[in-house]
Amino acid sequence: MVTGNFTIVVEFILLGLTSRQDLQILLFIVFLTCYIVSLIGNIVIIWISSTNPRLHTPMYFFLRNLSFLDIWYTSCVVPKMLINFLLVKKTISYNGCVTQMFIHMTLGGTECCLLLSMAYDRYVAICSPLRYTNIMHPTFCIRMAAASWFAGIVDSVVNTVYTLQLPFCGANVVDHFFCEMPTLLELACADTSLNKTFLFFALVIVVFPFYVILITYVNIISSIIKIRTTTGRRKAFSTCASHVIVVALFYGTVFFIYLRPGRIHVSSYDIMATLFYSVITPMLNPLIYTLRNKDVKLALKETTGKKIVLWRK
Repeated sequence: MVTGNFTIVVEFILLGLTSRQDLQILLFIVFLTCYIVSLIGNIVIIWISSTNPRLHTPMYFFLRNLSFLDIWYTSCVVPKMLINFLLVKKTISYNGCVTQMFIHMTLGGTECCLLLSMAYDRYVAICSPLRYTNIMHPTFCIRMAAASWFAGIVDSVVNTVYTLQLPFCGANVVDHFFCEMPTLLELACADTSLNKTFLFFALVIVVFPFYVILITYVNIISSIIKIRTTTGRRKAFSTCASHVIVVALFYGTVFFIYLRPGRIHVSSYDIMATLFYSVITPMLNPLIYTLRNKDVKLALKETTGKKIVLWRK
């Protein structure tokens, strides 16, 4: 749309993962498979932890929240990416781009805080087992989860509002497979220093939870080392292993993009890292928690067994 001497951007062109047409169908199949596995895995986690009384504990309450979040986290990116694999002109409307950016940032900030809540749950379980029930009561867990969502939403609202005030006049080619804020700011035809400042302060939501998680696990490891029996130490480590893996996968790629020293924007590396924490990690999370967790595997076996018995009857 032309206004005065400027062309106002009403849609963006997403360059995606590759410009090679011969790879489009292959990538479509690969990421459709990843998306289906992610949806099924996270839905199963929510279903099993909701229906099995054995899993009605704070740990699985937070895991249900994480699975619910991961469903939407991957759904705000993958469906549009799949559609674009089949199109010659890969476009997204201005409103669609802003909406995608807002949802993705909200869910990313929420996951950072939610992982902190899960770390605190493990801390109380291992370091103060006798007080666990009193501390991690349902009301407190709900408040922690609500605070995580609130922090993610506030962070996203502030950054999105200031992004909406920027003019986009001409350049509309996004060198990415979705509308991520840092990439979008590069296209604005105005000074974005204020936006980058807000984005920098928003990263506190990423850095602070990670810093607290590290301190939490230092205390957890210290407590585990003091456990006298080998079986007790192994059980305690096993309880935390899945969460540590998930934290490492998520924060490792996020830090690579946003916090690496002297960051130079290398598009292909950034895109691959974003792809990992936006698509691959939500797919791996339910597999990590299922394969490494005896309670989940037992609950899944019991529930599946009951369904088979009822079906045969």
